[in-house]
Amino acid sequence: MARQSTSSSAASKPNLAQQASGHSAPASEGETVRRPGKATAEDETTEGENEYSEIQSPFTSTPLPFDPSLLPDGKRSLSSISTQAFWLGIAFATSLTIGAQLAWNGYTVWRPFAFIASLSLFHFLEFWVTATYNAPVVRASSFLIWTNGTPYTLAHGCALFEILVSNFIFPSWQARYINSASMTIGLIMVVFCQACRTLAMATAGTNFNHTPQRTRQDGHELVTSGIYSLSRHPSYFAFFWWAIGTQMLVGNKISLVAFFGSLWYFFYYRIHGKSLYFAKHLIY
Repeated sequence: MARQSTSSSAASKPNLAQQASGHSAPASEGETVRRPGKATAEDETTEGENEYSEIQSPFTSTPLPFDPSLLPDGKRSLSSISTQAFWLGIAFATSLTIGAQLAWNGYTVWRPFAFIASLSLFHFLEFWVTATYNAPVVRASSFLIWTNGTPYTLAHGCALFEILVSNFIFPSWQARYINSASMTIGLIMVVFCQACRTLAMATAGTNFNHTPQRTRQDGHELVTSGIYSLSRHPSYFAFFWWAIGTQMLVGNKISLVAFFGSLWYFFYYRIHGKSLYFAKHLIY
């Protein structure tokens, strides 16, 4: 009986020769065959759920559980996660090293490197904190690099453009109203608010979501402990003043005013649940 059961089981699985040739064995009644090459729409999972199929390994005799969302086209694509983390690490380390050396030697061109380092650390921590404290909803998009919308990208692009123009074309304008005290305050704001943002996400845990939720989800509860006992929206507070701090650090004036006005407007509507065109296209 044992040999018959084994033979029957082996017959229902695709053999290695069929896999190597790119063909699967016919599926038995009520069975779905998945090809381990590309994630499909059916492979995508909902928040907090994992749908596993089976894939035959050439090194084992039994199929292994396999999550299709980990494939390159999946929401939890491991290749996308590793690529984004790699380049963010490169950008952060390179910018921090070069910027520190330039600042130490008195060159004002350290400013764009400081700005890039701040952005790189922010986006890396968005994913890391989500993966550590809110794993059921972590996605390759949790880095927020490509999902914060066009206004977000344009705002930081304009800030970087202002840094470069003021440094190389209008250095006297860059130096106006900027001194070591204002830049130190900006640096303190960036570090302190980044810590507050990270702490807020960690404290909320699975109750935190980058996309605003208009209906209560199962398992969600109101968090009132830790940093949430001091502020109702600590992550909004932290991002607002973090962004302002980055502009003070690098000595931007136009972007400083623009960031203050647009972010106040954005978070006012976001907190009150009012519709706003660009608020619907941004994620914080």
